[in-house]
Amino acid sequence: MSTVRGGEVAAGRSSLRGGGVAASIPLLGNDSEPTIFELSANQRSSCSFRTTGIEDYPLDKFIPKKHLREDEVQLPQVSERDLVAHFTRLTHRQYSVDLGAYPLGSCTMKYNPKLCDYVANMPSFANIHPGAPSSAIQGWLEVLVRLEEILCEVTGMYCATLQPAAGAAGELTGLLLMRAFHDSNGDKRTHIIIPDSAHGTNPASVTLGGYLVTTVPTDSRGCVDVSSVKKVAGSNIAGIMLTNPNTLGIFEEEIVEIAQLIHGCGGLLYYDGANFNAIMGKVRPGDMGFDIVHLNLHKTFATPHGGGGPGAGPVVVSKRLAKFLPGPRPVRIADRERSFVKTNSKPEHSHSSQVYGWEMPESSIGRVHSWHGNSLVLARALAYILYNGSDGLKHASEMAVLNANWLRKRLSNNYDVAFDRTCMHELVLTLTKFKKDFGVRAIDLAKRLMELGFHAPTIYFPLIVDEALMIEPTETESLQTLESLAGALDQIAEEAREVGASSKFHEYPSTTPVGRVDEALAARQLIPTYDAKH
Repeated sequence: MSTVRGGEVAAGRSSLRGGGVAASIPLLGNDSEPTIFELSANQRSSCSFRTTGIEDYPLDKFIPKKHLREDEVQLPQVSERDLVAHFTRLTHRQYSVDLGAYPLGSCTMKYNPKLCDYVANMPSFANIHPGAPSSAIQGWLEVLVRLEEILCEVTGMYCATLQPAAGAAGELTGLLLMRAFHDSNGDKRTHIIIPDSAHGTNPASVTLGGYLVTTVPTDSRGCVDVSSVKKVAGSNIAGIMLTNPNTLGIFEEEIVEIAQLIHGCGGLLYYDGANFNAIMGKVRPGDMGFDIVHLNLHKTFATPHGGGGPGAGPVVVSKRLAKFLPGPRPVRIADRERSFVKTNSKPEHSHSSQVYGWEMPESSIGRVHSWHGNSLVLARALAYILYNGSDGLKHASEMAVLNANWLRKRLSNNYDVAFDRTCMHELVLTLTKFKKDFGVRAIDLAKRLMELGFHAPTIYFPLIVDEALMIEPTETESLQTLESLAGALDQIAEEAREVGASSKFHEYPSTTPVGRVDEALAARQLIPTYDAKH
């Protein structure tokens, strides 16, 4: 079987000829798909035009020689036909939310309704230049204003910025708002409190925001240890970053007391919205005492997620932080009768509407994204919200929680739950006994699960759980799919008991195009090495 390891192609490929062209192109599903360089042949091109007779001009006639490379870039030379076929075959090997369950914990990889894609792809949305004057994009501005108002309603906050491109960008924006607030009061604070179970982006964002991290531990029930918060809450604390429910999938029941502690020492509360899918329509961060909230539209509100983007991480804030928001912001200017045709008579199709424009907050921290954010993602999110309605969003949260708890109970015969109590939208298993009794670790289970038709859950996170396996089924998976996932996990548990620490279990996956890679090597050697011919 052909596999790719260490950046080199293993033996078993079809023989090559003609400057690197495979002797036979594999059929779809064959595991010996050539690399793009193996398909390469000298003088081939993916595009060519008829000869015009116009003289060719070398680049150095237009570009100074000092700006040109000395060596030609080594790129594959392939026909358009081979290029399209190659990448189409590769796309059929990828796993996605459109193919099946994608139970990544703490990431809410749920199915994206195609109706929302259709709306966002309408030419009247997709073909508008972001630099168009506000008078020409009233429809777009209405979309942005309505989305902001709804996000403020579901979070219990005052106003928002839609600019941040994803969750991490939202985190940094929130911390810059926190800094601007304290600086405006002449209050120089240095530290942000973060639980030890937090998302890894939290401490990274704190550092980028110019603060230092103060870590507080998790108690025996899987919640923030409030006594530890009491000990560190002081005049140096700018705020605390929390997600609720937390990364263990457990609701922070003492959030009101935590809010009182932080506000009591002059700090602010930041809500990491990665887990908002568990509570939308049920409880609002603003009512819990949070001052800043970022929302992952590419998680909670079902816009495309993964592959590096696109994302959207709007930040909603309380009234006292509104003047610091990034700008310009889309706003309502006035209410009046609108017509796009100037006439003395009333237009036949005129209607009462809002007039929209842009506004820069008086103490704005400035832009955090070019133009107005990932606007088509914002349009998808509004379409999803309107498609579901308030009752539908609430039902989505209820089903997400129900699915997670169903799996928690269903898997209890073969797996240990790290904090075995009623969870919210996700559950965290621990494979400590598997490692001790059978020599099978979380990574072994995840690799085996890939061969049984499911994307692997999150592994080794949260860091406070040994051999963690973190599963978020989301509300979009049916009971039949959950049963299939549970059955696959039960099968793996039985195999672990039978096979144990034999080499077979540690070699999974064995039926995929790429086998088990050397992950330690990949971490140490970020740029792979290739054969000389590549």
